[in-house]
Amino acid sequence: MTSEEITQHLISKGVKPTANRIIVLRALREANRPMSLKALEMKLLSMDKSSIFRVLSLFLEHEVVHSFEDGRGLLNYELCEHHGPCKHDENHVHFYCESCQRSFCLEDVHVPDVQLPEGFEAHAMSFVVKGVCAECKGK
Repeated sequence: MTSEEITQHLISKGVKPTANRIIVLRALREANRPMSLKALEMKLLSMDKSSIFRVLSLFLEHEVVHSFEDGRGLLNYELCEHHGPCKHDENHVHFYCESCQRSFCLEDVHVPDVQLPEGFEAHAMSFVVKGVCAECKGK
């Protein structure tokens, strides 16, 4: 994704494209998988943790990214590919590899419908499977 495409994607989400925001979005795009704040911090050595966190918080607010807890108590962030408002009905399963400690989106494996009791309203849903990824299993 070029800088111009990143800029246009941010604008389509209502986010002003600043240097730090472009850097974080590019890092998430290049990773092509969900990343934790710590993983982003290790990748983006030129940015401090608080700057990355502020960008991620803004991205969450404007649905540039979605977050999910990976089963270790850490939030992982993944890009929302939709321009404009996101379609939250496309929930999918995430996989956490206990060997390499990476998280993966299993976009073809959908979260089953959950019927909540009357009066309850869901805003988000996450389903995480833990195990060993194909790459680690092959080692």
